[in-house]
Amino acid sequence: MIDYGKILNKTVTDIKPSGIRKFFDIAATMDDVISLGVGEPDFQTPWAIRKAGIESLQKGKTKYTSNWGLVELRREISKYLERKFSIKYCPDNEILVTVGGSEAIDAALRALVNFGDEVIIPQPSYVCYEPMTRIIGGVPVILNTKAENDFKVTAEELKALITDKTKVLILPYPSNPTGAIMEREDLVEIAKVLENTDIMVLSDEIYAELTFSGKSHVSPASIDGLWERTITVNGFSKAFSMTGWRLGYVCGPKPIIDEITKIHQFAIMSSPTTSQYAAIEALKNCDSDVEYMMRQYDMRRRMIVSGFNKIGLTCREPKGAFYAFPSIKSTGMTSDEFCEKLLYSKKVAVVPGTAFGESGEGFIRASYCYSVEHIKEALLRIEEFLKEIK
Repeated sequence: MIDYGKILNKTVTDIKPSGIRKFFDIAATMDDVISLGVGEPDFQTPWAIRKAGIESLQKGKTKYTSNWGLVELRREISKYLERKFSIKYCPDNEILVTVGGSEAIDAALRALVNFGDEVIIPQPSYVCYEPMTRIIGGVPVILNTKAENDFKVTAEELKALITDKTKVLILPYPSNPTGAIMEREDLVEIAKVLENTDIMVLSDEIYAELTFSGKSHVSPASIDGLWERTITVNGFSKAFSMTGWRLGYVCGPKPIIDEITKIHQFAIMSSPTTSQYAAIEALKNCDSDVEYMMRQYDMRRRMIVSGFNKIGLTCREPKGAFYAFPSIKSTGMTSDEFCEKLLYSKKVAVVPGTAFGESGEGFIRASYCYSVEHIKEALLRIEEFLKEIK
């Protein structure tokens, strides 16, 4: 009998499964559950994008593409980034098309981090950064952002964590789960801290299109002194409602992208061909679809934030992504306890803040990329739950 505990990679076996999926999987076994748990747009992929994918199949465009991705797609990505965020990348050698943003993050960390190198990770943040760092032998250094700072990375907090082993700073903004954004003045101060170091910035900008309250996304690569040290990750899942198409991209200085491409060549080969043809259409002709979805998210954002505050769960205004991050400290429960009791008693699924790091304790994440009716019903059930536990 094989003892799998002895043969498996201990670093991997020591990593806990995603806290997001835990509650989603439980909810999937129950009837009449209202879920605000998963960050997946409820909109269909715009028809023009689906049509472009279908037409590529009809024309027999089903072969491998270049490792880098279709040159036409890379050109459109280059135009899009300059048009939207004022950052310039050469489509020939500074842009790589990947299997979602997740592959881009993983490959970028593999290309940069040697065993023992430190990676500064702001938390609460998306669940992948810390385990990916551990798997490749890096050392996660957690920067616990604070509600009173709107969950931003401050220059002072960053400076206090830098050592001679620091290799990468991850900037995951707009933020999943907090909805926080970094504004230009915040990034200018970060640039000053990093000046005269060799520390690289991995900027996860998958929610870049989703900013609210009159704020526009500011990419670190657009800040003086940061372009040459920034790796920009983005993709099509959130803004274009293309989660299942699994397509992203990573951009940066040529010497860095060359090495990331090696990893992509050996691990993946090339990204899905059909998805690439669909993404060309998305970038060329679907601004109006994105703007429509943005308006809907903004309306839902205001509704859910107002709703949480009205029923007694303090909720700061999320200025990006599509998540609210209300405090449940007033209940006296832990985040896990609150979510579990809410799920079993009222059949509402939300995610405990601790799924995104220890500093998420006392909060829950609720996604508002669901229908208005869905959100209203969830708020009613949560209000009933709060009355019952008083």
